[in-house]
Formats: sequence, structure tokens, C-alpha cells
Amino acid sequence: MVEPREIHINCMATDIANSQTVQGQPIVIGEPRWVRVALISVTLLFLGIFLFLPLIVVFTEAFKKGVEVYFQSIREPDAVSAIQLTLIAAGIAVPLNLIFGVAAAWAIAKFQFPGKSFLITLIDLPFSVSPVISGLVYVLLFGLQGWLGPWLGEHDIKIIFAVPGIVLATIFVTFPFVARELIPLMQSQGSEEEEAARVLGAGGWQTFWRVTLPNIKWGLLYGVILCNARAMGEFGAVSVVSGHIRGMTNTLPLHAEILYNEYNSAAAFAVASLLTILTLVTIALKAAIDWKSQVEAREVRAIREQALAEA
Repeated sequence: MVEPREIHINCMATDIANSQTVQGQPIVIGEPRWVRVALISVTLLFLGIFLFLPLIVVFTEAFKKGVEVYFQSIREPDAVSAIQLTLIAAGIAVPLNLIFGVAAAWAIAKFQFPGKSFLITLIDLPFSVSPVISGLVYVLLFGLQGWLGPWLGEHDIKIIFAVPGIVLATIFVTFPFVARELIPLMQSQGSEEEEAARVLGAGGWQTFWRVTLPNIKWGLLYGVILCNARAMGEFGAVSVVSGHIRGMTNTLPLHAEILYNEYNSAAAFAVASLLTILTLVTIALKAAIDWKSQVEAREVRAIREQALAEA
């Protein structure tokens, strides 16, 4: 009778792990060095040509004739009016889109109802429609020859080629930003915490302020920052409905275009530098929000792990 013998089978993972060490040092498996160098070089070259070089050109041209000319260009009455109108349009559009974004994201993420997919499609509509087309739609609706134009003319209500039209166009092109940031975030979080709060006797507003809002605050801030940056930098839709009336219906992008078409490049780039500064601030705030959200997520994870260990 043959005696049974032990058969030792090494785990494949162990063999692989052992084979990937040389004198106790792990070997990192990856692409060849020339591939990594090539990919990094292409990325840096692309960023240098399409991002950093335009930034350098904007500020170089803006200060080409001196600091005095720069500040004089952004202090002239038409430039000040453009800045004020840009702030007014963004100041109206961003809070309205904030309210709409939170309401839409809450409804889509927390409830089931007929037409939910269609509502998501409508929210994404400004991403797929050209801003010029959206501005033209407002002209066809509220212009003198539009559907509502005669009635608005009889009641002396001006929308097109006036501030209301600019605000409407800005709202349309920016309303998806807050909602699209919050919808996936709230869907991933689920509704268990809100349901627990309601079981414990919290009302709707209490649940929102004490449970929902703290969970979505970083995504909400990120959406507001993107919405504000797009509102201040919008050109296509606003260009169609504004009428390009200097000192009245020109926002910062439109004012920069007019100055450049008049071959006043120093003033045009001075105004454009304000929008560039807005872009840099937006990027810095985005990075700060990402860092803060990651830190908070690690802290929450550590607290949960500690609670599980103690349990």
C-alpha cells in the first residue's frame, strides 16, 4: 500500500510576488521608460501650447503699454459698466441656478417618479445646444418680431437688447452645472440618513439643513464655482441678445471683443486679463475644495473604522 504524501502547492500570487523581487527590493511593473517620458512630454507640450502660452500672451499684451494704461483701460466708464453688468448677470443667475440645482438633484436622487430620465435629459440640454442657438431662441420669443414681441412692446417691456435678456441667456447656459455636480453625489450617498432623521422626528427642513446639506456641501460649492465662472465668461448667447450697446448691454467678454475689433489691443487684453484672473481663481478654489473634501472623507473614514473597532 502506497503511503500518502503531502503535496505542497505554492500559491500563484506568492510565486508572482517572490519573482518580482530582486534582493528583497520590489520591482514595479509598468510601461517602458520611453513610453512614460513620451506621454508626459506630450501632455506638458499640449498644456504649454494651449494653456500656459495663452495666459502669458494675455498678461504680456495687457501690460505692454505700461501699468498706467492697464488700469486706465479697466477704469474707463464702458469697462466699469461691463464689469457691473457681468456681476449683475452672475449675481442673479447663480443663486437661481443654485436653488434649481439643489431641488432637481434632490428630486432625482431621492425619489422615483414618471419622466425622471426625461428631466435628466432636459437638464443636459444646454450642454448639447450651441449658446448662439439658445440666444436666438430668446430673440424669436421676445424680440420685436417674435411670438411675444408685440405684447411686450405694447406694455413697454424690454427683454431683448436689455439686461433681462442677458440674465435669461446666462441662466439658460449655466443651469446644468450645480445639478450635474449634485445628482451623482446624492445618488451615491443614498437616502438612508434622511430616512433615519425622519424616523427620529426631524422635519423636512431640519433633515435638509442638518443631514443633506452637510453631506453635499463640497459638491455644491464646486458646482456654484463652475456656474459662476461660466456666467461671467459667457459670450455666445449673451452676444445674440445684448445688441452690443456700449455702456449698457456689454458684458466683459463682449467689451473685450469690441475693443479688439477697434484695434485697441492693450485695452482688450486688459479686460481679458480680468476674465483670466477669474479662471485662475476658479482653478485655485476647485483645487482647495478637492483637497478639503478628501481630508474630510479621510477623517470620516477614520472615525467609522474606530467606531467599528470599538464595537
